[in-house]
Amino acid sequence: QVQLVESGGGSVQSGGSLRLSCVASGYNSYGALYMGWFRQAPGKEREGVASISPLDRIRYADSIDGRFTISRDNAKNTLDLQMNSLKPEDTAMYYCAANSDANLSLRDVFWRYWGQGTQVTVSS
Repeated sequence: QVQLVESGGGSVQSGGSLRLSCVASGYNSYGALYMGWFRQAPGKEREGVASISPLDRIRYADSIDGRFTISRDNAKNTLDLQMNSLKPEDTAMYYCAANSDANLSLRDVFWRYWGQGTQVTVSS
């Protein structure tokens, strides 16, 4: 069982930056997990933002348009999401997710473990 705890959310103005972090525990080999960030805005379905493989293969949602960077530190069991040039439409609850299957999909149905989320609010 993998436990995931996110942090780093907050409120920023449009154009600002935030760095989200996720710490994983309860799994013997964090370095073998596929990790991802998802988000869900009020009234909308959860959508994938970015995912990363154990060997740093990365996939981003088209909507990110080069503004976000996902990274992981396998020695610290952590996953980060650096978010720059934030827009009001980035406002959402952001979730860290993990999967032991080899899948970088940004569809949430393929991900098994989820954190509780951290809120990001971007004002115009």
